[in-house]
Amino acid sequence: MELALGLKYIAVALLIGFGAIGTGLGFGHMGGKFLEACARQPELAPSLQVKMFILAGLIDAVAMIGVGIAMFLLFAA
Repeated sequence: MELALGLKYIAVALLIGFGAIGTGLGFGHMGGKFLEACARQPELAPSLQVKMFILAGLIDAVAMIGVGIAMFLLFAA
């Protein structure tokens, strides 16, 4: 029983940790490409900014879904 509980804690920690790492890498890559594109074509900056914010919400949503699943595993299962 104690082994199963310990493995559950490890699974939750990995799920949240990898979600945070993936989100950080995604935001870094997206922000860099956005600045690169704005430097090349400044007239497209407003259009690119809207698309970047939509993608930022989607990237963040993936991490929040992972946190939700982790909390479910921790408290309900």
